[in-house]
Amino acid sequence: MKLNRRSVLAGTVSSCGIAAAMNRLPIIGNESGDPLLKLWYRQPAQKWTEALPVGNGRLGAMVFGGIAEERIQFNEDTIWKGEPHDYSHPGAAAQLPVIRKLLAEGKQKEAEKLAMDTFMSVPLRQVAYQPFGDLLLTFSGHENPVGYRRELNLDTAIATTEYHVGGDIYRREVFSSFPDQALVTRVECSRPGGLTFSIKMTSPHEGCALKKLGTNSIALSGQVCDSIDEKTKQTVSGRVRFEARLNVETEGGELVVSDGGIEVRGAKAATLSLAGHSSHVNFRDISAEPPARCDATLARLSGKSYGKIRSAHLSDHWKLFRRVKLKLGRTEAAQEPTDVRIARSAERPDPALAMLLFQYGRYLLIASSRSGSQPANLQGIWNESLNPPWDSKWTTNINLEMNYWPAELCNLSECHEAMFDMLDEVAESGRQTAKVHYDCPGWVFHHNADLWRGTAPINKSNHGIWPTGGAWLCDHLWERYLFTQDATFLKERAYPLMKGSAEFFAEFLVEDPKTGWLISTPSNSPENGGLVAGPTMDHQIIRSLFASCIAASRILDVDEEFRGKLTKLSARIAPNQIGKYGQLQEWLEDVDDPKNQHRHVSHLWGLHPGDDITMMKTPELAQAVKQSLVMRGDGGTGWSMCWKINLWARLLDGNHAHTMLKNQLLSAPVKRRSDGRRGGSYPNLFDCCPPFQIDGNFGATAGIAEMLLQSHETAGEEIGTPILHLLPALPDAWPAGQVTGLRARGGFEVDIEWHEGKLVEAKIRSRAGRSCRILCGGGTMDWHGDADDELVVHLPMLKV
Repeated sequence: MKLNRRSVLAGTVSSCGIAAAMNRLPIIGNESGDPLLKLWYRQPAQKWTEALPVGNGRLGAMVFGGIAEERIQFNEDTIWKGEPHDYSHPGAAAQLPVIRKLLAEGKQKEAEKLAMDTFMSVPLRQVAYQPFGDLLLTFSGHENPVGYRRELNLDTAIATTEYHVGGDIYRREVFSSFPDQALVTRVECSRPGGLTFSIKMTSPHEGCALKKLGTNSIALSGQVCDSIDEKTKQTVSGRVRFEARLNVETEGGELVVSDGGIEVRGAKAATLSLAGHSSHVNFRDISAEPPARCDATLARLSGKSYGKIRSAHLSDHWKLFRRVKLKLGRTEAAQEPTDVRIARSAERPDPALAMLLFQYGRYLLIASSRSGSQPANLQGIWNESLNPPWDSKWTTNINLEMNYWPAELCNLSECHEAMFDMLDEVAESGRQTAKVHYDCPGWVFHHNADLWRGTAPINKSNHGIWPTGGAWLCDHLWERYLFTQDATFLKERAYPLMKGSAEFFAEFLVEDPKTGWLISTPSNSPENGGLVAGPTMDHQIIRSLFASCIAASRILDVDEEFRGKLTKLSARIAPNQIGKYGQLQEWLEDVDDPKNQHRHVSHLWGLHPGDDITMMKTPELAQAVKQSLVMRGDGGTGWSMCWKINLWARLLDGNHAHTMLKNQLLSAPVKRRSDGRRGGSYPNLFDCCPPFQIDGNFGATAGIAEMLLQSHETAGEEIGTPILHLLPALPDAWPAGQVTGLRARGGFEVDIEWHEGKLVEAKIRSRAGRSCRILCGGGTMDWHGDADDELVVHLPMLKV
């Protein structure tokens, strides 16, 4: 690799001394990387939210870029508290009619108390995702370097640290390889024999042991400990065992290995390969042997050079990451460190920072969700705390779903697989919850799950009883089909899960005695307003679930009788209603408070991510959504502001969507600001909820894509012909730009170039041979292309 000279020259150091050292620096690759796709800094990370993330879906790390002492904090996605467990509450279903009756009588507090006593998960709370350990490197005599720079290259998925000490260049590269399932660290010095440092591993879990394994390896082994739940004061078991094995190969020099760690002395370079595994097999089995798994991983690495390992990593990453490219205009601010750009984002335009945030979201999804891994949780796969915020679980009343909003639209469909694997498992546990809590067929999933696939309502009845989490996740199955047109996936994977969820709601819905509508009860409008009968969001989600099941059964030519049943039920579900303030009602009753600026905007689900409400088909309801958004305000947590990016984009208001994006790019506040905004971005561009939650990163990426391309509207009945709306919400701040590789429903891939706010050229590639309607700037045209046909579109071709 040609050394990035600009990165070495960051700092005060003699250019001739640098040049001489560079001539001796080992060559480790052949790519330089786009400087616009780099997060970079002039100082090491002091806080965890300043460190840089790498991951392969299963094994992740936060790289601090320390100088004399480097910390690489790592995670494995199946290391959790707890053990296999059925969370259902025996006898709960007997109380369901009583809870419903109390709600119908307006006795909310009585209903909530009864539900807390008789209807909630056992135990009441689920368990937390856990850290694994730290890889610590110590470099004696490196306390006063010059020319320091650390960076994360999104294009290579490699975190690099470089600096100059005493005439020598020191360089470290860290990446987590999906092909080789290992965390790899390369340490180099420009002078042969100039590399001396020590290595050890530690873990925050008590009782862990570090020991020598042969002449170049050490192992860190342990088990998650029992702990006390801080809120319930109950004992939480720890049963998951784990082991990390570190293998070190050097070029020159010698290794000294002991039970305390490894010392590298007088080498030119060293490659550190870390294998990490747990005893988890699935949510019902934790019988695997971590040492054997680590042995197998390292055996596959045996004999491979660093160059070969690195090349395989790059090839794998590029197959996903390089599918989509984005340019948004001015780039001069990219010459400054990323933390400086974030701090100054309120003062000046920096469209390249929006582009970086967009690609960062795609990078994070690749790094935290791959085939065979767990899905991305509240923190992706990155967590340093034994008691992380909200347990770093999978929260389904917005957060897990937002994590996957970019998957199809932003051409990372394979990254969706981890979520679908989880759905297979929660459908199993959800059948038990459906039977025990509701005496219903099918399966149900409430608002949280942990590694043990708890699906029963948790925490408190005023927000934990929300039965539509699984139904919302089924929307992702249907979206996968719409984007890919993969009929085999629909038949074998999606439809059985969708049908099971629909079977539950076909039995669960009850008639409201006041209106005659079918309603969802008991439930809540997520985290706002307490336990109620008939929240708007539930009805939108259930109506969407029934519609997708009806369409899927037609495509597959199955279940005609069930299709007819869902059609009749869907027509009776409580409709969207416009309230006295012109807002979309959040509940059956018109009780919305215009001063309520709650972070959740759950009742707007029908506009986004759903399509129950659209600008073309239901303009009056879309206007009511807009009024609700105005009432909620532009503040909120990070994920809340990012949801609003998508909502304003669906309302075709690019400037307001851009305002929300600018808010998200501001430096994360220490406390709530006067405008109600609490979110923003940390120095490493992680989303601030606060504290860190990764959902906002994915929501921002999806929102930027929605500003440039939408395809949820259709022409015709049933599934209809997808309408590819080009530049539907282009803000004034992006007068010129280009995007390539976005995906659209109907199996299309789209490139768009624009100048002075108008379309210059679009290329539309049909991957499935379907028809579409193209819309841009008020003009339209219809096109039917065979599979792999391409249409080049210019603005004059579109008829107004």
